[in-house]
Amino acid sequence: MKKVFKSSFIVAVIGLICAYFWGEYRLPSSGFKCLFIAFFLAILEITLSFDNAVVNAMKLEKMTEKWQHRFVTWGILIAVFGMRLIFPILVVAFFSHLSILSVTKMALSDVDSYTHYLHLAHPALVSFGGAFLMMIFLSYFFNPEKEVHWLRFIEEPLKKLCIVKYIDIVLCLLTIYAVEFIVPAEQKLNVVMSGLLGVITFLIIESISSTMEKVMSKKFDLAGEGAKLGFIGFLYLELIDASFSLDGVLGAFAISKDVIIIMIGLAIGAMFVRSLTLYFVEQKTLKQFIFLEHGAHWAIGALAIIMFISTVKELPEIVTGSIGLLLVGSSFLASIKHNKKA
Repeated sequence: MKKVFKSSFIVAVIGLICAYFWGEYRLPSSGFKCLFIAFFLAILEITLSFDNAVVNAMKLEKMTEKWQHRFVTWGILIAVFGMRLIFPILVVAFFSHLSILSVTKMALSDVDSYTHYLHLAHPALVSFGGAFLMMIFLSYFFNPEKEVHWLRFIEEPLKKLCIVKYIDIVLCLLTIYAVEFIVPAEQKLNVVMSGLLGVITFLIIESISSTMEKVMSKKFDLAGEGAKLGFIGFLYLELIDASFSLDGVLGAFAISKDVIIIMIGLAIGAMFVRSLTLYFVEQKTLKQFIFLEHGAHWAIGALAIIMFISTVKELPEIVTGSIGLLLVGSSFLASIKHNKKA
C-alpha cells in the first residue's frame, strides 16, 4: 500500500508547498489560505471520484503492467495539465473566438471574464460528458453476458431488454433529444451536437477496445495468457477521467478563482484517485467485493443524469458527491453481507 500511494503523497507535499508560495507571491500573507483551499479541493476531488477509481480498476485489470503505470505517470500529466488547465483554456478560446494566448492571460489576470466564458461553454461540455458516461452506464447493464446482479429487481429486467438491438444507443439519443427541449434556444445546437459527439466517441473507443481484446485473446490463449490492452485501454481511461472531471473543473471556480490553486488542488486529488485505482487492481478489490462495480456504474448513471440537468441548472457538487458515495457505499456494504453468507 505504501508503495502505491508513495508518489501521491510526494505530489501532495510538493503541490501544497507550491500553493503556499504561489499565494504569498500573489498576495502577501495569503499563503496558508491558498494551501488550505488546495487541500480542500484535493479532498473534494478524491471524494467525488471514488466511483471513477472503481470503474478505472475494471479496465486497468485488462491492461499490461507497463500501461498500468503509464496511466499513473503519463496519465496524470494529461489529467493535470490537459484537463485541468489546457482543456478549459481551449474551450474558452473556441466559444469566445479569442486567441489561446489572450485566454491564458485572461485566466491569470481576469478570472471573472474567464469564468464567464467557461460557464457559457458549460451546457455543451456537460452534454458531451453526460452522453459518454450514460453510454458506459447503459452498456454495462444492457449486457447479455452479465451474470451477477446487485439490485436484482432492476438489473435482471435491464439484462432481458438487451434483446432489443442497440437499445443503449437509442435510450441515450432519446435523452439527448429530451434535453434539447429544456435548454435555451441559443444552446440547443451546441448541446445536441456535443451529446452526439459523446455517443460517437464512446462507440469508436468501445469498438476498437472490444476488437483488440478479441484478437489478443485468440493470440495469447494458446500460451495460457490473458488478453492485455495497451494504448486503447489507456485512451479509454483518459476519456472516462475527462468526462468525470468536467463538472469538477467548473465547480472548482465556486471555491477559488485562482486557476493555479485550482489546478494544484485537483491535481493532488487526481493523483490519489489514480493510486487508489492501482491499489484496487493489486488487491483484487473488485473480486473481493462483487457488487462494488455495480454501485460505481449506478453512480455513473446518476452523474450522467445530473450532467444533463446541469445544462440548464447547475447543481452543487455536494449533491453529486453524496449520491455517488451513497451508491458505492451501499454496494460495498452489500458485498460484505454477501461474503458473510457465502
